[in-house]
Amino acid sequence: MKQFFGMSQRGNLDEALQGLYKPQFIMLLSNDTQFEEHVKALEKCFPGVPSIGCIGMSYQTGVVEHGVGVVAFCDGVAAAANVLEHVSDMPVKYIHRLEQDVQAVGGSGRDTVLIDFCAGNDACVLTTINTVLKKRGISLVGGTGDQGKVSANGRVYQDAVAYGVVRNQNGRVKTYKENIYHQLGNYRFIASDTDRAKYILGSLNGKPAKQVYKDILHVTDEEILTRTFQNPFGKINGDDTCIISIKEVNGNALACFRQVNDSDVLILLELGDYQAITKETIQQICRDFPRRSAVFSINCLFRYKLFSERGYMQAYLRDMAALGCHAGLVGYGEHYNNRFVNQSMTCVVFE
Repeated sequence: MKQFFGMSQRGNLDEALQGLYKPQFIMLLSNDTQFEEHVKALEKCFPGVPSIGCIGMSYQTGVVEHGVGVVAFCDGVAAAANVLEHVSDMPVKYIHRLEQDVQAVGGSGRDTVLIDFCAGNDACVLTTINTVLKKRGISLVGGTGDQGKVSANGRVYQDAVAYGVVRNQNGRVKTYKENIYHQLGNYRFIASDTDRAKYILGSLNGKPAKQVYKDILHVTDEEILTRTFQNPFGKINGDDTCIISIKEVNGNALACFRQVNDSDVLILLELGDYQAITKETIQQICRDFPRRSAVFSINCLFRYKLFSERGYMQAYLRDMAALGCHAGLVGYGEHYNNRFVNQSMTCVVFE
């Protein structure tokens, strides 16, 4: 298979589509003012080709912040695209669509992946999708778009998750997740006074969450939102850690980008040597896939901000370009199989 990436910093879709011929699956990454226009225009250019889209920044060797990016797979891909609607309260209502699409595309965990763009309620959505994927061992990568909108096959949806089931007809696929944080000290917290619907973390070990965070890191209220780049929370999930970013201060509580439940066990994390970790990820991919036809990734907005502030973003994209054809989305949350994480990178590699 082959991966195409086209972009226009000024939001010209025709410019972004130059050189794209006979795509078999398309991902549209647009801006909030032109998204709906681009969705309709893309369908006119390639009617009937499975496509999904969302509002967000894209990248290859550079970042498209306000324009439009198009990622497409060609030459040896079988794909189907669709949506699950009403994700805020009942994503399972439309699960038969996914069951039919997985059946139509065929494949297994060895050669098939699901890529999704979600408008919200990510953790519930991933649990729902996983009820279908786990039967075939199919992996998932994806992320959250902006403005609560996604698209599939030429239509715009709100309160939905758009997905593409993609089968590599010429080789394997494998998903990866990169974590650039490790545990800080021996702090362990039991969460309480949480609001699952609003992602509120009220107390840690019985004390106000805001005060606990401030006392440990010696920061002011105003510094909390930038300090989460260096010191997010982490939730232990087996032998893995799910990163939980702080969104804002809410009285004496903290609002997060990921749901926290009463009795969850949390730890505090600190930023590691991200350049060394990135290089290890690249080396691991190269060991697993000596020949690579495409890499599609989702990088968290907070990683983008962190890397940009530290002058590493362009070097990061150059490093990832060593894998071959690499492109991706800057997301507001990252999906890895049935897990919803923050401040991470997830990707799928095609042989």
